[in-house]
Amino acid sequence: MSAVTALFESLAPTSISAPDEDLRAKIRTFITEAMPFAALDRRARSWQGFDAAFSRRLGEAGFLGLTLPPRYGGGGYGPFARFVVVEELLQAGAPVAAHWIADRQSAPLILNYGDEAQREFYLPRICAGQAFFCIGMSEPGSGSDLASVRTRAERMARGWRLNGQKIWTTNAAQSDYMIALVRTSGTAGDRQQGLSQFIIDLKTPGIVIRPIVDLTGDAHFAEVFFDNVELGDDALIGTEGEGWKQVTAELAFERSGPERIYSSIVLADAWIAHVARAGRNDRATSALVGRLTAEIATLRTMSIAVTALLAQGQSPVFEASLVKDLGTSFEQALPAWIGDDLAAHPEESVAPEFHRTVAYLSQIAPSFSLRGGTREILRGIIARGLGLR
Repeated sequence: MSAVTALFESLAPTSISAPDEDLRAKIRTFITEAMPFAALDRRARSWQGFDAAFSRRLGEAGFLGLTLPPRYGGGGYGPFARFVVVEELLQAGAPVAAHWIADRQSAPLILNYGDEAQREFYLPRICAGQAFFCIGMSEPGSGSDLASVRTRAERMARGWRLNGQKIWTTNAAQSDYMIALVRTSGTAGDRQQGLSQFIIDLKTPGIVIRPIVDLTGDAHFAEVFFDNVELGDDALIGTEGEGWKQVTAELAFERSGPERIYSSIVLADAWIAHVARAGRNDRATSALVGRLTAEIATLRTMSIAVTALLAQGQSPVFEASLVKDLGTSFEQALPAWIGDDLAAHPEESVAPEFHRTVAYLSQIAPSFSLRGGTREILRGIIARGLGLR
């Protein structure tokens, strides 16, 4: 079987089962009650919308930790249940940033690689929306070369001593914990060898967090400094030296799912409503509506297929990378398409809120292909999966 044939088979269309689909009406009702008057330009910040109270309400309603076992406070569902809930949250532009990383990847990582004490302590708090996590991967001067980690944890008589720096750490300033990939042996030249993961309480002495303001004026990124930070033995997650294998599995969760499709979707909905109010009925508008519909339908089908692989217990690194690359290309193109369309119809009145939304997403869209792995890194993974390198 060729690599291309295997790819088509692994991404074969599948459907979401009725029990999981039944969650859709419930989460829609929750969203309607929780955020009835949210402005369009605020909803466009869904990924960056940090609202701890909203996340706690999600936890209280049972919409966090859906795939975790009930004994840890989870819902006991499969990956499709989370797909349904996440899809509805993003389409509505709900503020998901507070719980996002913990629910999506920190919790599965702790479940799969943590010890029982770590599971019992962290997982119920994540499910309740009471523990927020950030990811400590990227470092200064490394670009997307994750294997060149220099931040180091040295074993002491008791515990570990951590020194180094992480950068582009999303929501570090508002998070409770970081799961960091650090070096515990060897040097940066050893690449994937000698790496380990640690759960770090961000209130620990020796940690300094500095927000990074982006082009839009938001500051969800941060740089984090570790200066002789003392960690207990219980901070190590999984096996020392197995960090690369663990983080690779974690990235499959980060790069899959509907979150790689819907970053600009509230703008698409608003534009369709705009052209309907304007009474447009021209071929160019119909063609753009058709293009948006066809692309989102195709990407959603592929994303559901990746979710099916997760449900089978697989780690679809290759397939998730493909969907993430195609999905972020669509997300980045959408604000440009809509901006060009509005510019081609200067006679139409554009609501200020709609205008602010177009401006915001046009400014933030370049970051879509950076978070979760740059396009260049992803295409390298795709090329290896196809046997091209």
